[in-house]
Amino acid sequence: MQHGLSFFSPPPAPSPPRVAAPATEPLHAVPSTLLIPLAARARGDALFPHLACHDTEAQRQLAALNTRVDSYLADYPTVLNILWRTRRVRAAGEAFFARHPLAWGVNLGCGLSHYFQWLDQGRNTWLDADLPEVMALRRTLAPHSSPRLRQAMLDLRNPQWWQALHLPRRALAQPLFMLCEGVLMYLQPAQVRQVLREFATQAPAGSRLLIDTLSQCAVGQAGLHASVCRTGAQFHWGIRHMRELTDCHPRLRLLQTHSVAECYGWAGLAMEALWRPWFSAPLYGLAELGVE
Repeated sequence: MQHGLSFFSPPPAPSPPRVAAPATEPLHAVPSTLLIPLAARARGDALFPHLACHDTEAQRQLAALNTRVDSYLADYPTVLNILWRTRRVRAAGEAFFARHPLAWGVNLGCGLSHYFQWLDQGRNTWLDADLPEVMALRRTLAPHSSPRLRQAMLDLRNPQWWQALHLPRRALAQPLFMLCEGVLMYLQPAQVRQVLREFATQAPAGSRLLIDTLSQCAVGQAGLHASVCRTGAQFHWGIRHMRELTDCHPRLRLLQTHSVAECYGWAGLAMEALWRPWFSAPLYGLAELGVE
């Protein structure tokens, strides 16, 4: 359940591609957005070589799905944003596991992403978690390849979602590296606050959570997103100020922020500077939260 964000007037939207593999049910609305980053990571390197992520797993999975993704690849800003986000997440994960080589990584709402291909340090463990229908598709396309690569079924709308991860005691004896990309904007604001509170309450000190953020002005505007408009999903959560990410729990700290505007050079940075008097949060960005 992941995408990258960019807004402009979309072309006429055909019926959304049905994502299905043998012995699985088609995905609808929010779960079907997983096809957007899959297409970008599988084929976007040729469009933006300076952000190439060399995602061999995405290439293999897309070939197995045998689904047309030309319309998603034609959405150049979103492809660019996804490649940018992927590189940022990889860099954060590499830095974290260099400090904590035995730690666990957890991808909440993983879709078909495969970060462990880059973040496997030889001793760490990775857990991918998503809705049952997504995990069924994932098992078909990406079978287990390592005893340190695990899976779980998860619904972040459930207030008790943390228990569904079934993290063993050894995982909680050290900081966790957690990721939630292209998911929270589809949840209701109260559900997002519950996700952040649960992380702050349950995660060991020193844990990190990377999330992508959407400006409040984009809420209800998924129809203007050239790729998401094809899926039927809608944006329900966005922020006006970055402090909203930590207001829900005293253990939360905002450690780093990144704006996708950096991908667009001086023009993007200039537009964001004009934006700042009204919104301290970028139109689309990444935030790294810590538990202290």
